[in-house]
Formats: sequence, C-alpha cells, structure tokens
Amino acid sequence: MAIKLPSAIADYFAADAGLSAEAIAECFTQAAIVKDEGNTYTGRDAIHRWKDESSAKHTYTVEPISIADEGGRTVVTSHLVGDFPGSPTVLRYFFALDGEKIAELEVIP
Repeated sequence: MAIKLPSAIADYFAADAGLSAEAIAECFTQAAIVKDEGNTYTGRDAIHRWKDESSAKHTYTVEPISIADEGGRTVVTSHLVGDFPGSPTVLRYFFALDGEKIAELEVIP
C-alpha cells in the first residue's frame, strides 16, 4: 500500500532512489542538519558530501512503509535493502520541515 508523503519528503525519497546527491541536497534548507550513523552534517554542501559518500559505499533501495507525527516531526518508517551489513533493515527517518524544504533529518535504526 502506497503512503501519502508531504512533497518535500517525497522529493527526498525520489532523489535518493535516483542516487543524486545534488538532488537530495536541494531538498534541504541552506542551514539544514542531517544526523546519521552518529555523525551530524550541517548545510547543503555537507549534506551533499554525506549522501555522495554513503551512496559510494553501498547500493540500496528504500521503501517508505508508514508515516506518523511524533513530537512535531514527521516520522517515515522505511524498509531498506542493500549490500550493507545487517540488510535488510527498517529505519525511521525523522523529518522537520520548513515550508517546502527539509530543515532537519535524523535517521535512526
């Protein structure tokens, strides 16, 4: 069953499926923050590098399976399959939006 995602979040997952670090970075505000695997990336340039490096390490597909609101953030639970240790897995993506852009993303296993 397909779920309805806010446009900024749908754009993020579409860009991720296309493996475009540039398109992913464009989904974020200029001062956005991403927290993933114990690291914090601030600003579009750092987010671009984060996605470029993570995509170079592993190939994967991600499928959003549910959406909820938690503490003012949009939480998208997703099924992730790829060539990384622990695959397949379920990740939770915590998004804070600022208009039509993502202001913050935290990825939690």
